[in-house]
Amino acid sequence: MTDFRYLIVGGGMVADAAARGIREIDQDGSIGILSEEHDRPYARPALSKKLWTDPEFDWDEKVDLHTEETGATFVLGSAVTAIDRAAKTVTTADGQTHGYERLLLATGGKPRGLPGLEPSDRVLDYRSAADYRKLRAFADAGAHVAVVGGGYIGTEIASGVVQNGAKVTLVDPDETVGARMFPDGLAHAFQQRFVDHGVELRLGRRVESGTQTAGGVTLTLDDGSVLEADAVVVGLGIEPQTQLAADAGLTVDDGIVVSSTLVTDDESVFAAGDVAEYPDRILGTRRVEHVDNAQQQGRQAGRNLADADETYDHTPMFYSDVFDMGYEAVGQVSTKLHTVEDWQEPNVTGVVYYLDDDDTVRGVLLWNVWDKTDDARKVLAEAHALTRDMLPGRITADA
Repeated sequence: MTDFRYLIVGGGMVADAAARGIREIDQDGSIGILSEEHDRPYARPALSKKLWTDPEFDWDEKVDLHTEETGATFVLGSAVTAIDRAAKTVTTADGQTHGYERLLLATGGKPRGLPGLEPSDRVLDYRSAADYRKLRAFADAGAHVAVVGGGYIGTEIASGVVQNGAKVTLVDPDETVGARMFPDGLAHAFQQRFVDHGVELRLGRRVESGTQTAGGVTLTLDDGSVLEADAVVVGLGIEPQTQLAADAGLTVDDGIVVSSTLVTDDESVFAAGDVAEYPDRILGTRRVEHVDNAQQQGRQAGRNLADADETYDHTPMFYSDVFDMGYEAVGQVSTKLHTVEDWQEPNVTGVVYYLDDDDTVRGVLLWNVWDKTDDARKVLAEAHALTRDMLPGRITADA
């Protein structure tokens, strides 16, 4: 059995940030990182962003996070199957046991799949560096790639791959690409970029079933039509991987429930990142699946593993870059809410506020408006004192 003072289950960006957070407090305590992946922690957003759009974006310099700088010990390609909280050990699928004094669960999420299709060299749930390498080979060969799902990952992948020589078909259950997040005019402008770049759109359609062979993948859609492609990228979101925590008797709701200091029911066990449900000081109880949260919450979890006992008080942002458009956002960005649009140039530069039925701002979308996320957080913090007519002009693209 290998013992560590600090043991991290999961090898993503949370693990890197946590290891560095630990070292801010404790320079010497042993750190173990157990990961199902075969790569050390890396900047996951690059898989759908810069690696497709910037030829100078080097893996070693820009993507690999070089977590080895913390002195952590890596156990890669190793899935944790059980936690024994009484003995303070975890067990992996190959029967190895690792002891801990403090444990961080950073297990992330498992991608949702398609009926009848298991992940393979041609069916990619696009969660890992291995998936990127497979997709890059298809793109470089000018293959036909079907992207299923028009959300955050699906639109970035469709954009990146079509700009690298592949033929792309995007299958989206929404009638307009981006319709779940963006007001109608903006969604249509967003969709037009895909049309302009030659992406074939199958809108208002879902995949009913699929089959794969050594030579390709066939998707049958819910209208009976058939789509044949060399590879399929599934971008249907993730389910937080909470079973390990639940089996250990920890409280699980939408994610692993943690306090403001990121500790679970067990004072020796913490959780952070995609899998953690935590109290946001502005927006209330939530679970966030974006990189800003992974980095900031991971760092705070690491510090607290090393006895800092500090509240996680950061309200995270998220962002996306698609073709020549980009946005940053804070809070809830969903067309299930009401919107107030404040455009400096319609559907090109401006701010969209998302309000609940009580006209309280719950989210802020900054469309081609940069470095204003602190302003957005301020709006959310003061939301109960703001009326609709106070929103226009509140945040602008001006310095």
